[in-house]
Amino acid sequence: MLRHGASLAFLAILLGFAASAEHFLSVGNISNVFAQSAILGILAFGLTIVIIGGGSNVLSGGLDLSLAANLGLSAAVYATLNNAGFAAQASVGLTLACGLAIGALNGLAVVLLRLPPLLATLASMNLIAGLELVLTENTVLPTDSALLELLSFGHWLGLPALAWVLFGSALLLALLVQYSPYGLRLYAVGEYPEAATAAGLPVPLYVFSSYLLSGLCGSLAAFCSSAWFSGSTTGSGEMLLSVVAIAFLGVVFSRRLRPSIGGTLLATLLVGFLVNGFQLLNISSFWVNGVQGLLILLVVAVSGLLHPGER
Repeated sequence: MLRHGASLAFLAILLGFAASAEHFLSVGNISNVFAQSAILGILAFGLTIVIIGGGSNVLSGGLDLSLAANLGLSAAVYATLNNAGFAAQASVGLTLACGLAIGALNGLAVVLLRLPPLLATLASMNLIAGLELVLTENTVLPTDSALLELLSFGHWLGLPALAWVLFGSALLLALLVQYSPYGLRLYAVGEYPEAATAAGLPVPLYVFSSYLLSGLCGSLAAFCSSAWFSGSTTGSGEMLLSVVAIAFLGVVFSRRLRPSIGGTLLATLLVGFLVNGFQLLNISSFWVNGVQGLLILLVVAVSGLLHPGER
């Protein structure tokens, strides 16, 4: 009932905005929502993978609060390297390496130092945000490249390039996390760590790998952000609430009410259409933050009721 209720609520929201906002269901507007959703969606994919590998308990389970800061620093690194004249392959490679390094830092803090993910990633978030401020001096770093031009203006089969990045990332990660031996074991590690250990699975290694994938998603989202904003921009930390809301909301769109890439994709589009509808109706963006906060409370409360043993 919860899963079908979420789908019906999604449909009701679409119909409500279609009736009240002109051009809401136009092809151009829908394509724009898909492109706008790429940044938050890819970040939420990373958080979803960490939740799968660490468990859905909000306090002790998998969590990565550094994703938005990861995006900010990775975008700043790419803009700096690109403006300094580095080769395209080097700029892209070092930016991806930056995201992986952040993921490795989080993974080591959780696995090796055994810090609670909430505290570990909160600390790394502040560290990464500080590094971004040092690198950018809290200013915007505009940049331009063939890659960013392709992501900004490219179209294929009527959809913008950023939309293809969103759907392509969702497809690849879904195949990896939900339809491969690695993904099945990752679910086992997150949901039943004692049983996974008894079965001989290297639980710490799987948890560490989830943070590496999350870090990679952060740097991948940085390219989308750089394309959308024409470079590195300040204020990436403001995306964190939306990312958390999407990742937790995605649970109610999944078949077993567990985190999944497909569910997160649907939640991404729901939030994207909410933001777009509010913009078309000239409703303050503060209401969007309020709705997202309410969604987090509702989903976490329902999850606690459905799985009381995980509290």
